[in-house]
Order: sequence, then C-alpha cells, then structure tokens
Amino acid sequence: MALVKLQTEHFRNLSPAPVSFSPSINLLYGENGSGKTSVLEAIGYLGLGRSFRVGRHQAVVSHGQQKLTVFGGLDMGMADGGRSVPGELSHRVGISRDVLAKETTLRVDGEAVRNLSSLALHLPVSVIDPGVFDIVAGGPGKRRQFLDWAVFHVEHSFASVWQQCQRVTSQRNQILRTGRIDDALMKVWDSQYTELAERLTKARKETFRLFTTAFDSLLGEIDAPWVDGLKLDFYAGWDSSKSLFDVLKAHREQERKMGHTLYGPNRADIRLRFQGRPVSETFSRGQQKTLVILMKIAQGMVLSNLGKQVTFLLDDINAELDVGHRAMLAQKLYELRCQVFLTSIEPPRPEELWQNTMPEYRLFHVEHGKLTEE
Repeated sequence: MALVKLQTEHFRNLSPAPVSFSPSINLLYGENGSGKTSVLEAIGYLGLGRSFRVGRHQAVVSHGQQKLTVFGGLDMGMADGGRSVPGELSHRVGISRDVLAKETTLRVDGEAVRNLSSLALHLPVSVIDPGVFDIVAGGPGKRRQFLDWAVFHVEHSFASVWQQCQRVTSQRNQILRTGRIDDALMKVWDSQYTELAERLTKARKETFRLFTTAFDSLLGEIDAPWVDGLKLDFYAGWDSSKSLFDVLKAHREQERKMGHTLYGPNRADIRLRFQGRPVSETFSRGQQKTLVILMKIAQGMVLSNLGKQVTFLLDDINAELDVGHRAMLAQKLYELRCQVFLTSIEPPRPEELWQNTMPEYRLFHVEHGKLTEE
C-alpha cells in the first residue's frame, strides 16, 4: 500500500488541509522549523502508532489542544502495478490520541479496531533519519527493534506472541525482584516463557534468513574492501545449543540477584562483526552509514519479495550522506517500487538522485506547516 492522502488535526504546526501524494516519490523542502519533519512524523503515526522523534504524545499535539488526529488514504500503489480502480482509495486508516484522557482510537475503513497491528499492517513505514545509524553503533535494543519491524510484517502472528511474551517476562521479573522464589511457581512461568520464546525465535530466525539473503545480494554489488570480512549473525538471547528452560534453571540465583530476566528473546541481537571484531569498533563513521543503508534496503527487499510496498521516510539525510550514498539509496528504493518521502532544506535536485531513469515524483514546498505543490 502507498499513502496517497494525508490529513491531520492539531498535529504540531501542520495545516488541517488534506494533501495528496504520489504513490512513488515525494520530495519536501523548506526551512528548519517549517514542518517538513512533522509531515513525516504524521505519516509515521499511521504505520508505527507513535512519533519516531519523541516518546510522548503530549509533545506532538498542537499547543493548547488535547487531542490529535491523523487520517490516511491508501492506494495499491507501485508494488501492485498502480491503482485497481482509478480515483478510489483501497483503504482509509486513522488514529487519534486524547493526551489528557490517555485514550487512543484506531480506525480502518470506518471501523474501530483495537490493536495497532491492524493499522500498521496496511502501511509498512521505515524511517531513515540521523538517528537510524545507531543500529550499528547503539546497543542490542536498536538492532532487535530493526529486526522485529521486519518480522512483524513477515509473520502476522508475531505481534500477538511478542505481547504475550512481554507480559510473562514482566511477571517473571516481579517474582525475581521479591527475592523469595517459589520453585514450583517459577517452573510454571519458565515453561510459559520458554514456549513463547521458542515461537518468537523461530519467527525471528526465518525473517533473519530472508534478510541476510537480500543483504548478501546487495554486498555483491558493492566494491568495498570490508565486504569480504563482514559477518552478520543472529543471537537468540541465550546459548541456543541448550534449551532455554535449562538455562533459566541453571542461572536462577544470578537472575534473583539481578532482579530481572537475563536470558531469552528480550536479549536477542544481530551481531555485526568484521574479521571477528564488532563493527562498531572497527568501521569508520562513513562505513557504518553505508552498512545501515544496505541493511535498510535489504529490509525493503524482503517485503518487496512478499508483494508488500514499504513507505520510506527519509528525513534530512543530506546532513548525513554524501551525494553518492543518497543516489544509491534513492535508486535502490525506486527499483524496489517503494514509496519515498524525502525532506531537505534546499530545493531537491532529482537529477542527482536518479541519474539514469527519472521516476514520477511530486515536489512540495513546506512553510508554516502548509504544503504547496510545485
């Protein structure tokens, strides 16, 4: 699906006027503070249910208001060869958040839905902004989040299993924090946790296999000295040569002292190594950026191979990537028939991004939260 219509109400400084977008490429430019990133943030709400910039809804709702709303009209887009019925939307999705009542309302085609996953499945949104490079330099949580985004869109039961596992983990942690452990009760929770962990890990492993297949094909196109020594491995969160149940039993005293769960899917990671050493220690900043770009493209390839169109939000990448890397990213995303929203301060130069084939695109100037198509 592609987002072809967006309308917001009380979302930062954005105008409430509806805007129509291309299912292919959309270029937005304007001065700092004009609202460019806020447009991407609003789109992100429809695919992520939250802001990719801040952790609190209160920071997003317009000053003096208590409720924000984002509505999106979706079209079959590029991945399925364009619209099946010209002029008609395939789906209508919406999210509103009352920050005082702390209530969220989700709608798909006019019907209320309970789970964010029902909304997010229609619009896979992937963000590439300056913070994305922490996938390499940051902790395991960043890489888990990166992998789980793809798993969610590959295996639809993943979200439910993940939520169940989070609840069981929380319950285990409460027991561990008391310091008084009933072995019989702990055995029950360990059994539930192990069963859910195995299901989560199976889904993660399969998606990681799809991801590495796509990633390896990309590496074959890159002429860089570090390609041959690079290795990506999936770590389940415990020594997978042993059963998780046995690992938990063997480390009961360690977990009791720490007061929380130390082994399992909550510790999973994608380990990135070059010649046996962590990439974060051996790669330059520029090499790390190239690696993250390739990883993001590979994610898009996985979903594209499954017939799904990803909406990529590229926020102010001019500040992080040189012309060559921007062109590589833009060309690959176009070849995957992804929908792209790209922001910049200066008017964009499409001829620098797509040197061989100029795709269909729409250009917007953003000023004081209002988009004007040029």
